[in-house]
Parts: sequence; structure tokens; C-alpha cells
Amino acid sequence: MAALSSAIASVAKPFSLPQTRRAGVAALHFPKPHSKKKEFNFAEVSLSLRSLPRLRVSSNDAHFNSRSEESQQPQPSFAEFITSERVKVVSMLALALALCNADRVVMSVVIVPLSLANGWSRAFAGIVQSSFLWGYLASPIVGGMLVDNYGGKVVMAWGVALWSLATFLTPWAAQTSLLALLVVRAMLGAAEGVALPSMNNMVARWFPKTERSRAVGISMAGFQLGCAIGLTLSPILMSQGGIFSPFVIFGLSGFLWVLVWLSATSSTPDRSPQISKYELEYILNRRQTSFPVETSKSKKVKVVPPFRRLLSKLPTWSLIVANAMHSWGFFIVLSWMPIYFSSVYRVDLRHAAWFSAVPWAVMAIMNYLAGLWSDMMIQSGMSVTLTRKIMQTIGFVGPGLCLIGLATAKSPSVGSAWLTLAFGLKSFSHSGFLVNLQEIAPQYSGVLHGISNTAGTLAAIIGTVGAGFFVELVGSFPGFLLLTSFLYFLAALFYCLFSTGERVNFDDPAVV
Repeated sequence: MAALSSAIASVAKPFSLPQTRRAGVAALHFPKPHSKKKEFNFAEVSLSLRSLPRLRVSSNDAHFNSRSEESQQPQPSFAEFITSERVKVVSMLALALALCNADRVVMSVVIVPLSLANGWSRAFAGIVQSSFLWGYLASPIVGGMLVDNYGGKVVMAWGVALWSLATFLTPWAAQTSLLALLVVRAMLGAAEGVALPSMNNMVARWFPKTERSRAVGISMAGFQLGCAIGLTLSPILMSQGGIFSPFVIFGLSGFLWVLVWLSATSSTPDRSPQISKYELEYILNRRQTSFPVETSKSKKVKVVPPFRRLLSKLPTWSLIVANAMHSWGFFIVLSWMPIYFSSVYRVDLRHAAWFSAVPWAVMAIMNYLAGLWSDMMIQSGMSVTLTRKIMQTIGFVGPGLCLIGLATAKSPSVGSAWLTLAFGLKSFSHSGFLVNLQEIAPQYSGVLHGISNTAGTLAAIIGTVGAGFFVELVGSFPGFLLLTSFLYFLAALFYCLFSTGERVNFDDPAVV
């Protein structure tokens, strides 16, 4: 500050300024210790400083030049965006999330012949399916802490390698013992818990705020396509190579992804040898003013985050409730829809998987469109808070209404149409709470994602196991869908009341 004051004084010296302006500048830099207190006139000082010649300021000083550079640098065209290095990174993330979901969803198809071969009831089949969630329960928190400290690239690579190994070992475990099968499925869940925190971290490092919804949309499109791929390919692979062949194919694909990821991507834009100078400057200039992302030279997040302060804020709880409801609906459909169409509409396994896969494909497309619309709303001047609330309302109220239609549908075609519409609208929530994690706590986005994901996993376990017991006790799948619809409405209301798109101060103990 002293150096800057000296520079301004030296430049201003040769010029003859009006007395009031010279007095304003002098009062700014050289206040007398015992002078009479006078109200500071910002307008006069601002006018005097604007009359000075332009000073040359270092390009590293983001506080002075980043906003002006941002206004001068135009938004990239669609062709420039889609061919950029950051889109290559997010495409690899989308592929990893596709493998993540494909590895999950295989069991929801294989569970039908496994249950018949082992004489499992629906309630016990729900317990077997939920074993994935046992490992997934705590790993997002640990994974989020690892991501905040070591970055998304390394943690994602380890996660994909471990869950691919668990997928590959599933046939051996299923033929060995029930305990071995449960342990391997829990290992799969533990490894997959790092996927979404890693994705969030990489998106935050590579994308400015005005493109972040699109980036998350592309990533989550891969997530949903993984469901569609797993549900459609699994019956085909099972008919050709046995019921365990999908586990082998998807497991080997994960190992191949790790090799490409490590060799072709970088953890941050400034470390990428392939990125262009224009793209690097665009990312850094936009990122400095919109989102403080840590690089290798910046201060690292504390190893132990302030959990008490994180949980003391209502915006945190809005994300927890949203993630819990999102996971409840997600895993209900993921685990039970093939069985739902098979038992309620009496369609065979292959057609049941097809009816369940169509909504995921539509959701993958809607992810990007919802993200694009969200980014355009923010670019047009709408507040981030209002944008997130609109997206989340569509993403919860829409599926809630559609599940009512699904519960009353009389044919598999009508039921599939309602389910498809529900998931198309559900994708809007990814531009709501999922992006919101990065906005309220950029330095703790990984661990905050982990906390909310753990709450979501608890909800998913209750929903997945509870659906089986509910159907056995009440004898009604549609009744459970109506219950889920009601919970969607409540979660949407809670999010709209307590969420925010502004950064929340979690570091100052005095701020409540």
C-alpha cells in the first residue's frame, strides 16, 4: 500500500490539480495525527484519481486488472467451447461417471436371476443391493477431504482403479460366498464415494462460474448415460457370456480409463501442456473474479475442516436435505425399476431393463440443456441465488408430480413415459444444489459434498431397503412412489427457504 501511494504521489506531482482534489489526495495518503475529524469524500478522491495518467500495474494483481480484462475478453463461441481443453477434461470426467453408474446398476439387473437361483425374498434382495451403500456411507466425507488436499485428478484415478477392481472381482465373490459378495459390493461403494467430490473439484479448477453449470451438466450426463448403458447392455452381455460377464467388461474398461486419464489430463489449467494461451488466460481471468480456486502454490485447506461451523449454517442443511432427497429418488429408481416393470406390468427382464434405461438417456441430454439455461440466466443478470432456487424447484417438484402419474399408469408404455419425464425434470437439480456446493464454500466444497453425500447415502439405504419391506407389508409399489412424491415436495420447499448462491463464511467463529 505504501509503495502504491508513493507511485501515485510521484506521478501526480508534475500536474496542477484543483485545490480540493489535491487536498483529497493528501488526506487519503498523509492524514495528520491530530487534525480535526472530517468526513471522507469518496467522490472527490475518485475524480482526482481518474484524472491521473494510467499506472502500469502487474498482471498478477487480480484485484486491479482481472475485472477489466474480463470485460474485454469476449465469451467463447460454442465451437471454441466444445473443442477446448477444459471440455476434454470434463468429457473424461463424464466417462468416469458413466463407468461409475454402469458398475452400480449391473447388480439391479443381475439380482433377478441371482434371487431366483438362491431363493432370496424381495426384502433380502434389497439388503444385497444396499450393500453397495454400506461402503458408500462414509467414503464421500473422507474422499472430499482427500480431494480438498490432493486435488481431484489423483483421487479420481485411485477411485476408478479401486471400484473397477471391485467390479472385476464380483463374479468370484458371488460364487464364493454371500459374505464375500457383500464385502466386494461394499468395497465398490467405498471407492465410488470419491467420484462426485473429485468431479466438483476438477470443474471448479477448470471452469469459470459462467460455464460451471454446463460443465456439471456434461459430467452428470455421463453419470446418467452410465445407467442407460448398464441397463441396456447387461441383459445382452448376460445372454452371450453368462450372468457375470457385465462385471468383467465394465471392470476392464475402468482400468483402461485410468491409463488415459493419467496420461492425457492435468489437475489444473496452468499445468496442462496442451492448453492454448488464449484458453489459459480466459480461465484464469474469469476464475479470479468469480471463484477462488486453489492451485499448487496457494494455501491448502486445513486437514480437519470446521465440521461444527459447516453444520451450524442453514445453507449447509439446505444442501444436505436436497442431496438426501436426490439420492432417495435416484437409488429407488436405480435399484427397483427393473423389478417394478417386471412385477407390475409383467414384462420380461430385457424389456424391463429397456423401460428403465430410457429415462436415464433423456436425463443425460437434459443435464446439458438445464446447465446451459442456468448459465444463460446468470449471464443475463439474474442472481445466482434465484437461479439455483428455480433450477432446484423444477428438479424436485417436477419429478414429484410425475411419480404420481407413474403410480397411476395402466401400461408399461405410459409408465415409462412418466418415468422419462420425471428424470428429464430431475436433471435440473444438478444445476441447483450440486453446483451450489461450490458457491457457498469453495475452500470446503469437497468435504461439504462428502457430508451431504453421506446424508444422501443414509437416505438411499433407508429408501432401497424400505421399498422392499414396504412392498412386502403393504403389497403396493405405487404406494411407495406416492410417498416419494410427497418427500420431493417437502425437500423443494426447504431448499427454497434456506439456500443461497452467495459465499458463506465458515472460517470465522464469530460469524453465525
